[in-house]
Amino acid sequence: MKTLACVREFPLAVRLLLVNQLGVNTGFYLLVPYLATHLSEDLGLSAAVVGVVLGLRNLSQQGLFLLGGSAADRLGARGVIIAGCALRTVGFALFALGDALPLLLSASILSGLAGALFNPAVRTYVAQEAGDRKAEAFALFNVFAATGALLGPLLGTLLLLVDFRAAAVTAAALFAALTLAQLLVLPARPVPAPQTRLTGDWREAAGSRGFLPFSLAMIGMYGLENQLYLLLPHAALRACGWDGSIGLLFLAGTLAHLLFQLRITRRLKAAGSRARWIATGLAVMGLAFVPPMLVSGTLAPHPAYLLPVLAGALLLHLGVMIAQPFVMELIPAFGREGLTGTFYGLFYAVSGIAAALGSAAVGWVMDTAGHTGLAWLPFACCLALGLVSAAAVARLHRRRALPAEPGTPGPPPHATRPRSETR
Repeated sequence: MKTLACVREFPLAVRLLLVNQLGVNTGFYLLVPYLATHLSEDLGLSAAVVGVVLGLRNLSQQGLFLLGGSAADRLGARGVIIAGCALRTVGFALFALGDALPLLLSASILSGLAGALFNPAVRTYVAQEAGDRKAEAFALFNVFAATGALLGPLLGTLLLLVDFRAAAVTAAALFAALTLAQLLVLPARPVPAPQTRLTGDWREAAGSRGFLPFSLAMIGMYGLENQLYLLLPHAALRACGWDGSIGLLFLAGTLAHLLFQLRITRRLKAAGSRARWIATGLAVMGLAFVPPMLVSGTLAPHPAYLLPVLAGALLLHLGVMIAQPFVMELIPAFGREGLTGTFYGLFYAVSGIAAALGSAAVGWVMDTAGHTGLAWLPFACCLALGLVSAAAVARLHRRRALPAEPGTPGPPPHATRPRSETR
């Protein structure tokens, strides 16, 4: 109830975007987790072709985040959000239309491009509308996102009892409804004229003091969060041998977000600097892999062995709840207001690609552990990644390379330099 009361305290635009995030994650997770199975088993495509289709979606999203963020700055976040949702409507609808490879590739590229557009644009709009309550707004954002990530697979499982096309059509209809709601309700905001050429914006963001090192340090947050879909489900199945254990991990995480996210953010916001809590959250995320590591070498599955894995998942969610709202609040502080979308886009491009490489490395270590019997090795690598990322953020804070807290003196949030490309 406190969470819902807090939602009502924010402007209508923020409330709509919170519901939008619930719908986006529901639509995404009711389809995408089952896409590989559909392509390989239902359509009979080879593993290589399936990898190309899925890889194009990731590449078109990760590679175009910067363009999406810049578009939000130059064209207005509202229009970019609407365009992103409309593109994902088309992309998901294409998955329902047929099994021709060109159609599947087009659907994959469009759905990835959609994410590249609306992900930075939504965060830009929330950051602009939330004012000095950015951390709380992004905490609520996490709550709605986690709820959608739970509802999506449940709905997808039911729809797959009909067929995959029913899931694709439902996801497309959900995104169409979100697009219409944004057109009708989301207020338009004036867009300042650009001060530099597009490449000048990118150079200004990349040259902002401490921004790229901070983005790289966040490989720990996104790389470890991805293990909710890779290492921890694998560990849960090995620990107890029950397929439903994976769903239990997600259910526990969603309940934790609903019950504690807003309380945690509010209390931490009043009790220390953003950098301190970001580093703490990263360290907790690394330590989350200690409990499942303790039972990783067990030979026979047993229900009791699920408890350490569940404890690890909850610790991982706790680390995300501590760090992520302050990360989202910190990013716009690196630069001027007119580049908020560009900073979000560049951040997601850098940290997202780095996290993808990190997840690939964890997968390789998992394969190596399976061959060598060193079952603890992937968990130890994740522990090290979390602690190294936490230390990197703490070091940036000690060197005053991060933006100062609001109302406190500090170094300028972005590098000042002559703007030779000003129009």
